[in-house]
This record gives sequence, structure tokens and C-alpha cells, in this order.
Amino acid sequence: MSQTTAAATWTNWGGTARCTPTELITPQSVDELADAVRTAAASGQTVKPAGAGHSFSQIAVAPGIQVKLSGLRGLISVDADRKRVTLGAGTHLHEIPAILEPLGLGMANLGDIDKQTLAGATSTGTHGTGGAFGGISTQIRGVTLVDGTGTVRVIGEDDPDLKAAALGLGSLGVLTQITIQCVDAFSIRAEEGPGEADETFSTFLERVENVDHYEFYWFPHTTKTLVKTNTRVPRDTPATGPSDLRRYIDDELLSNKLLGALCKVGARSPRTVPSINQVVGRALSARTYTDRSDRIFISDRDVRFREMEYAVPLEAVPDTLREIRAMIDRRGHKVSFPIEVRAAAADDLMLSTASDRASGYIAVHRFSGDDVAASEAYFRDVEDIMMSHAGRPHWGKMHTRDADYLRSVYPRFDEFLEVRNRFDPQRVFTNPYLQTALGS
Repeated sequence: MSQTTAAATWTNWGGTARCTPTELITPQSVDELADAVRTAAASGQTVKPAGAGHSFSQIAVAPGIQVKLSGLRGLISVDADRKRVTLGAGTHLHEIPAILEPLGLGMANLGDIDKQTLAGATSTGTHGTGGAFGGISTQIRGVTLVDGTGTVRVIGEDDPDLKAAALGLGSLGVLTQITIQCVDAFSIRAEEGPGEADETFSTFLERVENVDHYEFYWFPHTTKTLVKTNTRVPRDTPATGPSDLRRYIDDELLSNKLLGALCKVGARSPRTVPSINQVVGRALSARTYTDRSDRIFISDRDVRFREMEYAVPLEAVPDTLREIRAMIDRRGHKVSFPIEVRAAAADDLMLSTASDRASGYIAVHRFSGDDVAASEAYFRDVEDIMMSHAGRPHWGKMHTRDADYLRSVYPRFDEFLEVRNRFDPQRVFTNPYLQTALGS
């Protein structure tokens, strides 16, 4: 039976969005959810699922009824012949490896955080990196959702509406089931090491073309980068590399605890940030290790931050980075967090940031304890550069773009709006973010 409670104030992980819904419901079945949506529509209320709260934008803000999908999670069915699984939409990404491992399957690609729900990650366009691989939404082969009339819609891979529903911003309905195209389980050989910024920028396109999963981090105020080269290898490849203790020291103590401490110092005294980054850049070291794919893709992120990420045409990445570097120097921003750079293949989803073009992703961050006005100024300056390259903002990360701009960079934008008009004519699933981004 669906649980309905008075809702407390909800805040996302990054502290960039909050709301106090009128009520919180936790449906235990699709029928219960459909009843709740019909009731809300009849009374003029809005409905919004919140996922795990790992979006930095306002996309999950629920002015009306907030939906928690924890009652709709886990494995629903397996199609072994086609290597597909159907999962409850409230399943968290970190729960999926344990489901797939006994089946000899894995997800084709993942981002570097696994705290999100499957519905939240795919609805906002969460992605990893790899020039031949798309975001998680491109792995979807079917969904079930409750639309704005309370109708349960089953959308299969041959239904053209799937190109909207696989990455729908939560604007078409509440997802309840998602069918994922998996691959045979595989491992990854990870090679990490320091690089020089000019060379790393210049060779980005070549490395994306020749490496399965390539990404790097550039430390502002330095010439240093951390380069990550991930190569797919057979699943039975023995795990190698640093011990569990060594990886704990590197990934938890150095990447999280030490980073957090240094960011706090920089927040209190911004003038020290360039010097701190120089020390961090010089301390980078190389390591190589092999493990199951999800264990390589995923990294712990304990230090709270705010994030903006844009997708630009792949070939524009080197010049865009050089412009950001020059802007930071010119404007005097003090940026303690590294800039993350990744890539993805073109896809055919209507609102994917890689829709109809191979894309490079440039993510900029500010520590949550940094001065808010300074952080916002930095994001505005970065956003100006991104727009000059026809950039598309990640739907789940901070940006200020509206429907007029988004229509200019998404060739299928109005086609998506037509689907939305059919699925949610009363705008039961709207909120202020969607009103701005989609225009109504």
C-alpha cells in the first residue's frame, strides 16, 4: 500500500536546490502510483519524483507532491538471449552490479558516481566517457511510465516515443520500469598518471579516438593534468594493481579527505588556491590497475561541490579549454576544484546532450564552502564560453539556459515538446525548472 506522509524540506546533495513538497508518497506498485497521479491531476496538483537528489540543477524540485520510488526497485525480468534486464526505475545504480554479476552481464558504460536512481540518472542524461559509447540513456530498450492522465504506458524499442522517454527530464511521466541493453561482463585496465596541460589539450581528440574510455582532469592555476586511460579487457582478466589499503589511501584519504581539507583552506583564503593547486599538481603520480568494470568506472565523491557541465562539439574541446584557462587568468577566479573533460558518441535521443553530434564534456566545479557570489561569477563566465560553442548544458547540473536558447542547439527540441503535449497535456509533472527549460 502506498505510503503518504507530510513532507519535510528536501535538499539535494550539492545544496543547490531545496523545496518543501505538499506531501510525500512512496508507491509500492504501478497501480498505486497511477491512482495518485490521477487524483493529483483532478485536483490541479503537480507531481515530481526526486530520485537520489544528485542533480545540481532545480530539475527535481517538487512544489506539489513528491514521489519516492524506493518501492519500485530491483530486478523485474531477464531476457538472457538478448542480454537485457528490466529493472524497477527506483533501483540505484550501485545496486545494479550485484544484479548483473550472476548473469554474466555488465552495463556498457557508466558515469563516475553511482548514488543516483536509474530513473534519475537516465532522465537527466548521466554519462560516462568513451568516443564509441553513449550515455546511460542510450542503453534503454524500453520503459514503462505513468503519464499525466494516470495512464500506464509501455513504450518498446520500436516505438518512436522512446527517443523522448529514454531521456525525458521527468516531464513526460513517472518512470516505473526500465529495460536496459547489457553486454557481456568485462573488466578494465586503468592507467592513471600526470600530464602537461598543453599536450593533454592538444592530444584530446586523438586519444578519444584510440582509447576505449578516456578522460582527464586539469587543475586550474597549474600546467598539470591527471590523465585516465581505461581499456576494456575480458572479465576473467586477473585483478591487479594497488592493494585495497593503497586504493583506500589514494581514493579516500587523498582524493576525498585531503581534497576536502585543502578546499576548506582555499575557501577561507582564496589567494592561497593557486599555490595549493600547484602543490597538488606536483604530487600526482602514476598507477595501473585492473578490476571489474563498474569498480573502475565509479569513484567515491565525498567532498560536496557545485557543478556545471556543458557538452560541446567534440572537435571544439581543445579550443574551449584554452578559452576557459585564459578567462580564469583574466578574470582572477580562484578555483580549487579540477576541471573534468570527457567524451561521448553521437546518439539519436531527442534531448540527449550528444544528440546528432559526437560530444566533448567539460565539467567545472566549485567547492560548496566557496563564496557563493564568486562561484556564480565563475559559472557565468564559463557558460558564456560554452554558449559561443553551441554548448548544451547537462540537464542535471547548474545552468541558466531557457527554451529559446535550447531550441537553437537541439534539432529535435520541438519534436520533444509534441511528445510532451501528448503525455502530459495538463503539465502535471511541471516545475519552475521545466517551465524555463521547455518554455511552458
